[in-house]
Amino acid sequence: MTLTFADIDSRRSAWGAVFSMTLCVLVLIASEFMPVSLLTPIAADLGVSEGNAGQAISISGIFAVLTSLFIARLTHRLDRRFLVLALTGLLMLSGITVTLAPSYPVLMLGRALLGISIGGFWSMSTAIVMRLVSKDQVPKALALLNAGNAIAATISAPMGSLLGSQIGWRGAFFLVVPVALLALVWQWISLPGLPPRRDGTSGSIFRLLGRPPVALGMAAILLLFMGQFALFTYLRPFLESVTNLGIETLSLVLLMMGLAGAVGTWVIGRLLPHRMFSILMVIPLLMAGIALAMIAVGDMKLPVFLSLIGWGFLGTAAPVGWGTWLSLVLPDDAEAGGGLQVAVIQLAITAGASLGGVLFDVVGWQSTFMLSAVLLCGSSLASLTAWRVTRKST
Repeated sequence: MTLTFADIDSRRSAWGAVFSMTLCVLVLIASEFMPVSLLTPIAADLGVSEGNAGQAISISGIFAVLTSLFIARLTHRLDRRFLVLALTGLLMLSGITVTLAPSYPVLMLGRALLGISIGGFWSMSTAIVMRLVSKDQVPKALALLNAGNAIAATISAPMGSLLGSQIGWRGAFFLVVPVALLALVWQWISLPGLPPRRDGTSGSIFRLLGRPPVALGMAAILLLFMGQFALFTYLRPFLESVTNLGIETLSLVLLMMGLAGAVGTWVIGRLLPHRMFSILMVIPLLMAGIALAMIAVGDMKLPVFLSLIGWGFLGTAAPVGWGTWLSLVLPDDAEAGGGLQVAVIQLAITAGASLGGVLFDVVGWQSTFMLSAVLLCGSSLASLTAWRVTRKST
């Protein structure tokens, strides 16, 4: 049975399915970032350098990009319920493969499987949510998915470190398997049949860039995530060397950022139906102001703490806004648009972290934070332009 906006309003929305997808998001993101705190024991056990062990994060990102670009076209005949179940099963297989990896190549294979699951799941998430809930509830449902993202991104590194010290790095990775199994069973029970739609798909997702509103929106997304991760990637060395926080306080600050992000997704998700483009323009501007403020007060603990709470509140909520934008700009092409959006985000994270790292090492942390502010201002300007072009086209 295919759910559409026309008939979903006459029946109860499938919120159980949305919650099952949120649990899957939590496991996906926790799995993606867990190696950050486990590189040393992984490297020692497998006999490789910590730099090589760190490529376990890079390879999952690479496969996420490749999957997001092509999955809509390669799986256009598959029921989306089956596809979500298959991607969740792949997540379980990744966890088992990494846990039992006897060598470095097998570890990388497990991480590649994770990247496929990440890219495929995120590419389909907006399109599936649009078919599970009524149109006015889409921002709320996307906010719920991103709340799971925020919580997982916050707890994955400290939890991985804690579990690694107690049960070893393999045990830490294995713990994602039963949680993924729970998500799989929940999805099996709650997800309705979602046959593929054959109306209005573009074929190649790159053709979407020929539409000015889409191209400008993707430019704004690119600059937003580049600016966000140019700064966020280097928060720990900044907080340790500039703000002089101890590891316990640092972990608490990161946790509070994640909780603020969960609150932000809920608050902004409720505002999006009424003020979408205003929010998309204001969020990066406020984040740019926070980046500049931290340059001025970097050695002052309380102002930095308050700044990071604001950063978490805004930064985690931003993807909710752009997911809502995607559902409105490409209502009949949301799968292809979702794939393009995920690819842009993954590339932006890589580029932002790389540029920020070069400046951090060569010039100093202030230059990294300044780069972040400039990119975020560019995102706000691109959002304004996208809004004006979209208004003219409609």
